[in-house]
Amino acid sequence: MDLRAPLERVSPRARLMWTVEELIRAVGVLVVLWLLSGPWNWFSLPGWALPLVGGVLLAYVLVVPQWRYAVHRWEVTESAVYTQTGWWARERRIAPMSRVQTVDHREGAVARLFGLATVRITTASSAGALTIEGLDQHRAIDVVAELTRMADSVPGDAT
Repeated sequence: MDLRAPLERVSPRARLMWTVEELIRAVGVLVVLWLLSGPWNWFSLPGWALPLVGGVLLAYVLVVPQWRYAVHRWEVTESAVYTQTGWWARERRIAPMSRVQTVDHREGAVARLFGLATVRITTASSAGALTIEGLDQHRAIDVVAELTRMADSVPGDAT
């Protein structure tokens, strides 16, 4: 087992899902800032502050999902699950099949709109679960079934 870049990409629709998720967060930030500096005057922002924050948030919303898509990778082999995630800091992880404890399939509200899902692999590791976010729903179900079958065929108790 080598620590290497996984081969498979997430669905191209993940870019749009991540863009929508970041846009929702950005609008939330702007609304909170507007409310805090609005009629109640809990603190006062200069007139140029909201447009500046809005421009920075818009750039973030447009760039980060593309960057994440370029980085996010995954791969399942007979012996391990490989993931690579991040946008600012890149993280590569390997979970040997002998350490896989549970495999979960999750579809959030925004992910469902784009026909996407997340697979979460819980292991006997203090680093936490591995996640493969942005898979096509049908592919995610297939990956869960494949990982469950493979982990079940490996001797041991995954501890």
